[in-house]
Amino acid sequence: MEISIKSLKFDADQKLVAFVEKKVSKLEKFHDHVTDVLVTMTLLHEPENKNVKIQIHIPGDELIVERNAKTFEDAVTECADAMKERLTRAKEKRNEA
Repeated sequence: MEISIKSLKFDADQKLVAFVEKKVSKLEKFHDHVTDVLVTMTLLHEPENKNVKIQIHIPGDELIVERNAKTFEDAVTECADAMKERLTRAKEKRNEA
């Protein structure tokens, strides 16, 4: 599984990148065929001004989850939790077919 991280409108420090990689790498457990992951972090001009979008490619599909929070860590955690459910459902759906 290849993880790509983009930070828009700011420079992500190594600590944040390591946190994202740790959280996202755990998602591989929930689906056997995750090919690559794109994590996009954006700094917005709103109260909940940290936006994180996780895109995961699996054969025949692309799953996207996007969340806003006060910190990037919270947004990444929320995205990862939501993506776990999406991956679990996609795996169950594939196994039924």
